[in-house]
Amino acid sequence: MECQPEEAVAVLGQTPNLLRTLLHSLPDVWTLNNAGTDTWSPYDVVGHLIHGEEMDWIPRARIILQDGESRPFESFDRFAQFERFKGQSLAQLLETFGQLRKQNLEALAQMGITPEQWERRGTHPELGRVTLRQLLATWVVHDLNHIGQIVEVMAKQYTEAVGLWKAYLPILSR
Repeated sequence: MECQPEEAVAVLGQTPNLLRTLLHSLPDVWTLNNAGTDTWSPYDVVGHLIHGEEMDWIPRARIILQDGESRPFESFDRFAQFERFKGQSLAQLLETFGQLRKQNLEALAQMGITPEQWERRGTHPELGRVTLRQLLATWVVHDLNHIGQIVEVMAKQYTEAVGLWKAYLPILSR
């Protein structure tokens, strides 16, 4: 399916509410634990999403619209959240994420992107040529990927607790 901007924005607008509903006021055991080496806790994921709101999506869209392929995107530090948000509560992170997402969707709307501009190209530092439409689609799938990651890490907290029912719960064996 081709990425349609209006449909994509509808999904992006729901992510902060979904995460707030899922995570707000949960005990730390649900939000600070990960599923082992090289996995992220829900807290880590929300920090990562904030960093993306600040450094990735809208800045890259602006580069595509203003400079096209002549100016490569800045590299994105996918692990910045581990140091950057130390000491902040999950409630603070959820609030910050919601505010930034709202601002970014407003900024996207204010760009007044035409159908032709969605096909404009930029240069990703590792992947090469990408379009603005692909950037928007990636923003949506990035959200959905991390929502799935949060749910999976939370489910894995009960891997042993479910006992034999684990055979019916594929989320625990992925």
